Amino acid sequence: MKKVLITGGAGFLGTHLTRELLRRSCEVTILDDFSPQVHGTRQTLADDLRNTVPLIQGDVRERDAWEEALDGQSCIVHLAAETGTGRSMYDVAHYEQVNIGGTAQLYDLLAQGESTVERIVLASSRAVYGEGAYQCATHGLVYPASQPADAMLAGRFDPVCPTCSGICTPAATPESAPMRPASFYGLTKQMQEQTALLFGGVLNIPTVALRYQNVYGPGQSLENPYTGILAIFSNLARAGAPIEVFEDGNESRDFVFIDDAVRATADSVTNDLQGQHAINIGSGTRTSLLEIANAINTFYGGKSELRITGAFRKGDIRHALADLTLARDLLAYEPRISLSDGLDSFLAWAAAHASGHDAEAHTRSLTEMRERGLLHG
Repeated sequence: MKKVLITGGAGFLGTHLTRELLRRSCEVTILDDFSPQVHGTRQTLADDLRNTVPLIQGDVRERDAWEEALDGQSCIVHLAAETGTGRSMYDVAHYEQVNIGGTAQLYDLLAQGESTVERIVLASSRAVYGEGAYQCATHGLVYPASQPADAMLAGRFDPVCPTCSGICTPAATPESAPMRPASFYGLTKQMQEQTALLFGGVLNIPTVALRYQNVYGPGQSLENPYTGILAIFSNLARAGAPIEVFEDGNESRDFVFIDDAVRATADSVTNDLQGQHAINIGSGTRTSLLEIANAINTFYGGKSELRITGAFRKGDIRHALADLTLARDLLAYEPRISLSDGLDSFLAWAAAHASGHDAEAHTRSLTEMRERGLLHG
C-alpha cells in the first residue's frame, strides 16, 4: 500500500485528492496549518475524513512538523502554499517564507539521506510562465511581456510581439515556454518547482510538478478574496451586487474542473512515471472573464449589473491557455468536465454554502490593493 503525505491536504484540492487516493487504496496522512484566510474558523478535516485520515496540524516552515509528517511516507504531494497573485505583490516576505522556505525545509531533510520517500508530486502553477505563448503573424510563436502601465491606462491591454511590436493572438503555452512570472506568487512557484526538479535528480526521486491552470469546483474557498475569480463573481451575483470586470472584459483564463485536476494529480502519485517532469494541467480551452461573469449572473437570476471598468492589477496576465500535449503523452490525461457542466455544479454548491458576507471581503481587498498602488484605472 502506498503511503502518501499531502501537505495542505485539508484545503480544496487536498480534500478532493485525499478522497480519490483513498479510493485507490492509498494510506493518506495530511499536514496542514489551517490558515484562517483559507479555512476561516474551521480547524478540522471534512466530516467524512475526520476519523479515517491521520492529521498533523503544523506549518511547513517548521522543521519539526516535516520530521513528524515524513516518517514512513513513500510519496509526498506538496500542495501547501500561499496563493493569489495580488497579495503576493505586497506580502512578499510571507510568500517567500511559506512557498520557498517551506519547500527548502523539505529538501533539507531529504538531503540527509534517511528518507523512505520514493516519489514527489508538487503543485506548481501556470503563473510560472507570466504571459505565456502568443502567435505573431510575422514571427510565429512568441513570448511577450505584459503591457506596461501607460499602455493599459490607454486601453491597450493585449501584449504585442517582442520583435515587431505587432498584434499577437493567444496561443496554447507548452512546458518549453520560458519562465517569466509577472507576480511574486509566480516567482515563488518557479522557485518551488525548480527546487523540486533539481533535488529530484540529485536524490534520484521521481518528481512531477503539475502546472495547474485555474482550478475550480465545489469545496473551494468562498471566503478568500485574493483567489478564485469564479468564487468572487458568484459571491457578488448572489448578493445582487455589481460585478466589476477588469480591463475590457476580454481577458481570458483556462478553467479546469476540480475532478480533472484531482485525476491528473492522483495519476501522478500512482503511476510509474520516472524522472523529473513539469506538466501542464488545464482544460485546453480559454474563456473570457466577461463570458464567465455573464454566465454566473444568469445562473443566479441576473440581479447584478456588469461593469467593464478598464481597471487592472499589477501582476495579472492577459490570457492563459494550456498546451496539454505532454499531459496526454505522460499521464494519458484528458479533461472530461466541460466548463458549462462544471460551472453549474460549482454554482449550485456555492448557493448552498455561502456565508452572506463573502462579497464584502472582495470589496475590502480591492480597496487594500488600490491603497498600495497595485490597482490602477
